[in-house]
Formats: sequence, structure tokens, C-alpha cells
Amino acid sequence: MLILPAIDLRGGQCVRLRQGDYTRETVFGADPAAMARRWVEQGAAYIHLVDLDGAREGRPVNGASVRAIVAAAGVPCQLGGGLRSDAHVQEALAWGVTRVVIGTRALRDPEWCQSLCRRFPDRIAIGIDARAGRVAVEGWMEASDRSALDFARQCGEWGAAAIIYTDISRDGMLEGPNVEATAELAAAVAVPVIASGGVTTLDDVGRLARRGLYGCIVGRALYEGRLDLAAAVALAHREQADV
Repeated sequence: MLILPAIDLRGGQCVRLRQGDYTRETVFGADPAAMARRWVEQGAAYIHLVDLDGAREGRPVNGASVRAIVAAAGVPCQLGGGLRSDAHVQEALAWGVTRVVIGTRALRDPEWCQSLCRRFPDRIAIGIDARAGRVAVEGWMEASDRSALDFARQCGEWGAAAIIYTDISRDGMLEGPNVEATAELAAAVAVPVIASGGVTTLDDVGRLARRGLYGCIVGRALYEGRLDLAAAVALAHREQADV
């Protein structure tokens, strides 16, 4: 199982939000590229990037920071946040990221997203952000009436490279991931699923790995020193090898 350190970008800085709330922000560094190098040195084989400004504005914003991270990291990076048109996707891919994550427009325009998956094979991941089992959009600021599980099944038919499932209630709260809901979703689709939100301890990592998740994204726990990345990477490899 991959362990993907999260680098959330706002105003060119590395920050974390609690439950997607822009008023509950903690700044963890002014040099996101240096942060990426730090995580790679500790064993990260993939980096998860979020353009928080882009998610809020509906367009790519933090291009300079993304390009710097890609150049410094030397490992694949995936980017989400505000990518809602062909031009946005092409711009983000031109920054050097391996995959882009589509969220809001995937729900609102499924035909476009399906076409995108076909035109950019292995480069489009679908972000499903859920609150109480329902998909949230617009940078988590709006709730929909769509079931996350039903939407995941639809995404699985499009040929997406991966699904990134975030339980918003757990994100940034250091309370552990919603293992059961994530595992249920992963079991319902053939697409690789990456868990996000609340991963805090080695036990959390182990439980996700044993349920066959493709990967998990870790944020605040790394930045606050609650989880050792090298130990998490080693555990994920061991646990999934035994599955």
C-alpha cells in the first residue's frame, strides 16, 4: 500500500485545514518543495498535492509551487483542486504532475469526466469527498444528494486511474480513518482506492493495508510528528504482503 504525504497549498505555503474549513488553517511551512524533499527522503514514493486556492476559485492557482515540488521530489505527484475544464487539466499536467484529481465537475458533468479518462489514460483520478456518506463539492463547501458509494460505482465504469475517498468528518481531526466505509467502497469497484482523512497512527495504516487499499494519504499526523513516515511505509509494505 502506498503512503502518500499530503502537501496542501494555499498562498504558496504548505498548510492543513480541519474538516476542509478555510477558517481553521495551520501553516506548516513556507517552502513546499523542501517539504516534498523531506517526505521523499523518509520513503515517500508518491506525493499528494492539493491546490486549496484552486478548489475555492475553480481554477488552477498554485502553479509555481507545484512545478517546484515536482522538480524537487523526483517521484510521481498527483494534484487536485479547481480542475474543472480541459484547459485546467492540460495546464496541470504541463506542470509535470503524473495524475490530476477531478472532483466537483466529475459529479456535475459525468460525460466530460468519462471522456477525460479516455483521452488521458492512467492520468485521471476521481476525488470523492463525502460527508455522512454524501458527496460534497466546491472545495467541500456544498453538499450533494448523491451517495458516495453509488458515485464510486459510476467512476469505476469510466476507466479512472484511481479513486481518492475522503471522509470530511475525519480530515485533519487526528481521530482515525473511516476504515469500514472506505473498505466498503473499495470492495464495490475495480478501480484502485486511496483512503484519505484521519490517518493518524501506525495502527490506522495497518488496518487500511489489511483491507487491501491501494494507498492512503497522510497529512496533519506527519506534520505534527504523530506518525513516522518511514515506519508507516515499512508497515504498509509488510501488512499488504501478508494479505
